[in-house]
Amino acid sequence: MRIGYFLSCEEYTPAQLIEQAKLAQDAGFQGLWISDHYHPWNDAQGQSPFVWSIIGALSQVVTIPITTAVTCPTVRIHPAVVAQAAATSAVMHEGRFVLGVGSGEALNEHITGMRWPVAEERLEMLEEAVEVMRELWKGEFVSRRGAHYEVDQARIYTRPETPPKVYVSAFGPKAIEVAARIGDGYISVMPDGDLVKQFREAGGGDKPVQGGFKGCWARTEERAVETAHRLWANSGVPGELSQVLPSPRHFEQASSLVTPEMTKDAIVCGPDPAGHAAQIKAYREAGFDEVYVANIGPDYAELIDLYRREFL
Repeated sequence: MRIGYFLSCEEYTPAQLIEQAKLAQDAGFQGLWISDHYHPWNDAQGQSPFVWSIIGALSQVVTIPITTAVTCPTVRIHPAVVAQAAATSAVMHEGRFVLGVGSGEALNEHITGMRWPVAEERLEMLEEAVEVMRELWKGEFVSRRGAHYEVDQARIYTRPETPPKVYVSAFGPKAIEVAARIGDGYISVMPDGDLVKQFREAGGGDKPVQGGFKGCWARTEERAVETAHRLWANSGVPGELSQVLPSPRHFEQASSLVTPEMTKDAIVCGPDPAGHAAQIKAYREAGFDEVYVANIGPDYAELIDLYRREFL
């Protein structure tokens, strides 16, 4: 199983993200994930740079593969524009770019004032968006009027030799069926072997499966739990709330129900590598091909060094 590093755009400045990417590559990480947000989950996280600018900058400092985890190509940005951004990214990264997509969260997608669709409609939109992007990546002029998207005489001129792979994030049975049907790979943030099995049996076959989790390095476990809870208590917000809450303020309200103990159970905290080893093992045993770890808090260089020494 390949081990990669997860760049959290919600928490770090562009310069810090680029620094982490260079440190991760030098340490031996085999790939990068990068989140795509308009807002952070809460004000304490405090950042949210435009992901496509960061991806372009990363092409000048790293040569390991990079995957968006994940982009929503349906509401905030038209899929024809995402198709151009992904094609340019693939060119700049010399084919090492993967477009990870998902059905999105209201937190990021409602900002233009468009209605936030129900889950089933969002899946329909995602499937059509992937169709639009793949058609544009062929390099011909495209005009089409679908159920959700219209494209008028559009052509992408800057394209990689091979179209970008599209990996699809999914959690429920309907979403997994869509991911297996339209995706070149599958993305999940739960080490759940049943989900992987469902994906493969629904048509995913031997396509790559990526997973990810968060850790918080600090000199003591107690300090790490405090940092993780202050910045990422939203990780404990249950069910569909993460898809429907519209602003960081609402996530802060919902996160007030999450206790430090709940955060400690959800996030690997402290300097001990044992917790990370357990998470890596869980993803491996669940059948994942790649797993990506994100750091929480200021001590990302220490977490990257821990992985260099213990795992890479």
